[in-house]
Amino acid sequence: MTMVPTPLAEPLKFGIFTGVELELQADDAVPASARMGLEPPRYCGQCGRRMIVQVRPDGWDARCSRHGSVDSAELGRR
Repeated sequence: MTMVPTPLAEPLKFGIFTGVELELQADDAVPASARMGLEPPRYCGQCGRRMIVQVRPDGWDARCSRHGSVDSAELGRR
């Protein structure tokens, strides 16, 4: 049985803030607020699909229809 990688598992194939393949993503494509850690990821790093993101007062959680969910608490990000 093969494990399906989570949306933010390394190595990423797509930009988590742009949805563009990392090889094709421009250096300045990531918004400044995302670089500062103020934005949750919006796209799955494995398939580039738009994720469903819920922002809470204490963090965020994001869900990809193909690769499952990830919570900021799991990553130590708040």
